[in-house]
Amino acid sequence: MSTMPMPNFNHLYRMTVDRGTFEHAQFNEPRISHGYCTDDMARVLIVASRQPFPTPATCYLEELSLRFLIDAQGTNGGYRNRMDRRGHWKDQPTFEDCWGRSIQGLGTAAAHSTQAWLREAASAQLDRALSQRSGWSRATAFAVLGAAELLSIAPHHRAALGLIIDAADAMPTFARSADWPWPEARLRYANATLAEAMIAAGTALERPRLCHHGLELLAWLFDHETLNGHLSVTPVGGAGPGDTKPAFDQQPIEVAALADACARASTVDDNRLWDDGVSSAAAWFLGANDGGIVMWDEETGGGYDGLHRAGANLNQGTESTLALLSTLQHANRLVAASL
Repeated sequence: MSTMPMPNFNHLYRMTVDRGTFEHAQFNEPRISHGYCTDDMARVLIVASRQPFPTPATCYLEELSLRFLIDAQGTNGGYRNRMDRRGHWKDQPTFEDCWGRSIQGLGTAAAHSTQAWLREAASAQLDRALSQRSGWSRATAFAVLGAAELLSIAPHHRAALGLIIDAADAMPTFARSADWPWPEARLRYANATLAEAMIAAGTALERPRLCHHGLELLAWLFDHETLNGHLSVTPVGGAGPGDTKPAFDQQPIEVAALADACARASTVDDNRLWDDGVSSAAAWFLGANDGGIVMWDEETGGGYDGLHRAGANLNQGTESTLALLSTLQHANRLVAASL
């Protein structure tokens, strides 16, 4: 991989107003009536705060998403997830994915933002959320990743360490079976995040067995989601032993989760496999997928919402655009490291 498109934030910025980034799009136009989503705003904070050489636009996206997450948090440390177009919350704080993703976003900003005040504000916002726990595996995995980011700059942060310890104690350290090593009976969504959380927790706590198991699961998942030399990721309905491939609809978020996990794995293990995983994820957006279809709009910078058996869903929603931007960030770091 000698060249790679640079992340283009134009469409994400176009989807954004002073209140937040609209969740859905019809082609490249925001669906204003659908409102905003905390899950997305947490991911906006992640990609904006870790973008090298930030621009005024990415700094604005950082600040806006941070304000959104502050408003989304309840007094109990949970997070609301749905805001209507007029700025009214439609739900109550929970400890589901929006909680975990908010911790991940805030932790990433605290560790990587180029703005000192924003790093401090993100870090201060984390304590209440980190004191809580979730009964949902993926919410917990997202939270572990955010806590691990915070520990990278504050190694003795008690709340972050406590969350990771509690999560790690509940993580499996052995394969479910030789034929199906995945810790769940079926693959669901954001699957690579579970393996990534094991790697992050095992590294932070110096538990090599847990880290090694996360690497093994990630290697298995990458192999399982590769078909004829390209990624063929788990569809929206999930996948289990014996399911036929390829299967649809495939979502960009699955590709981005694999890229995230492989990028982290490469920081603790020098196996070439992890660079291959990032490259395959980027290639999926560029057309190396089951449809042979380019999954983004080069002119706008938006990512397409899904790969169907009959072609691409050409709507350029925020989740898909963020998945594209995140994956291209990893791929461009890989290119830069090879120069």
